[in-house]
Amino acid sequence: MLARAHSYLLHGIDALPCEVEIDVDLHGEKNRADVVGLPDTAVKESIERVRSAVMNSGYTFPAGRVLINLAPADVRKEGPLYDLPIAVGMLIAMGMITPPSAKRAGSGRSPSFVESLPSDLRPETSGTMSPAAPMAPVVEAATALEIDPRRYLLAGELALDGRVRPIRGVIAMAALARAHGLAGVIVPRENAPEAAVVPGVDAIGVATLTEVAALLNGQLEARPHPAVDVAEMLRTAEASIDFADVRGQESVKRAITIAAAGGHNLIMLGPAGTGKTMMARALPGILPPMTTDEALEVTRVYSAAGMLPTGPDQIGLVTVRPVRSPHHTASSAAIVGGGMIPRPGEISLAHHGVLFLDELPEFPRPVLETLRQPLEEHCVSIARAHSSVKFPASFMLVAAMNPTPKGDMPVDEFGRRAMDRYLSRLSGPLVDRIDIHVEAHAVPFKQLSGEPRGTTSAQMRESVLKARHVQRLRPQTGGVPNARLSGKQLDKVAPMSDEARTVLAQAMAELGLSARAYDKIRRVARTIADIDGSESVGVPHVAEAVSYRLLDRKS
Repeated sequence: MLARAHSYLLHGIDALPCEVEIDVDLHGEKNRADVVGLPDTAVKESIERVRSAVMNSGYTFPAGRVLINLAPADVRKEGPLYDLPIAVGMLIAMGMITPPSAKRAGSGRSPSFVESLPSDLRPETSGTMSPAAPMAPVVEAATALEIDPRRYLLAGELALDGRVRPIRGVIAMAALARAHGLAGVIVPRENAPEAAVVPGVDAIGVATLTEVAALLNGQLEARPHPAVDVAEMLRTAEASIDFADVRGQESVKRAITIAAAGGHNLIMLGPAGTGKTMMARALPGILPPMTTDEALEVTRVYSAAGMLPTGPDQIGLVTVRPVRSPHHTASSAAIVGGGMIPRPGEISLAHHGVLFLDELPEFPRPVLETLRQPLEEHCVSIARAHSSVKFPASFMLVAAMNPTPKGDMPVDEFGRRAMDRYLSRLSGPLVDRIDIHVEAHAVPFKQLSGEPRGTTSAQMRESVLKARHVQRLRPQTGGVPNARLSGKQLDKVAPMSDEARTVLAQAMAELGLSARAYDKIRRVARTIADIDGSESVGVPHVAEAVSYRLLDRKS
């Protein structure tokens, strides 16, 4: 007896089709069940979870030999998401689930999900049974509404009592269903809001294996989760910290406004307790709201990492730009991603948001050096012997550091030497990749005790949105932020006056700046000019941009 259900496998943050085939031989070796198709330990153990879930749900588990194949067989499978399709396929093979399509099986076998894909999208090893196999017709998993059985994907972890537990990567699963023109997905009820974020896909949430069986037998009406209005959710998202709560630090707020307006990396240097961490956490509140595509991509990253909150009351979508703040004891794998089967790291979890590294020199130098390539390419590739995975990593790096290990600003020659030793923990190439260096001074008592009268997030956001609007309308750059402009693009969109060029040349000579720092200054100056509404880059813009090369002046 043969049956087949359709699921997915997670490759990075993308989903690929996976076919779950069940072969039940009642006359074979008694009580033997095998899973093949490069399963990991969690997948191999699924047969025991499925056995208990099936029996505790009131069904009979086959006493003969059961063979489960996960196709394509040359791609590694991981996680408990195959519990549900395995159980459904087994119940179909035993005749305990008879979907509407099975009643019409006498007319011939329908092509499988993998067979229905275009030839260029089919895996090389599909494990598909031959139509001429001398066995009972293969029965496909379906829904209660007599919809084409090839048009739904199933996934979910089973508890021993038959409950269906949430899994990760469901939004990628729903995107796979939409990309291949399928009708929808059958997933754990807690994951239904996440799947409903993808438009044009029916997200059917289930709570138990018995409920799934009733759906497939046509005994229960399928009720897809209501579609989610992503655009409306993004419009109503709000940040939790306002810059008005930060006392003093107006010069730092100005630098942060420029950084947000152009998407520039930023480092704040100052004694402990000056509000550096608070300002970094308030930064997403002045960034432009995420677009629908950005929100979906960030949600896919969090779902693949298993960090997206699940539940019927959850919205299943990341609506606010993320802020990640890893501890300085984090390893390279934790920062950039890794593992035997690669998972996204902190830089990918900060995608379209902010990666905040507090006490930057306390991070191990090898960890900081791993940031150099993602900062330039806005993605990270993790290679393993069996595969290579690419994760998105387009983030703003915001760092903070004290001047010395003691946390105070040096006032004598001894303190300055201690500061130089502390700053030497940062490599020159990494500092070069940070566009803006700004000093956060200690806040006087009068400002701390008085009423806050500083710049608010609303005022800063207005300047940021104005500059970003100008950048989006530039045909020469494709609408990308200034921080990502190439040297050739800067030549076109950042023309300088002769006086401004002279100031820049003088700064290059006196500070000994690198070619990368030269382009960083031009990008920051272009952003300052955008905030001021200036078409060309003038002396004030270049002078202010040069003033933000603080660590170059210290070196």
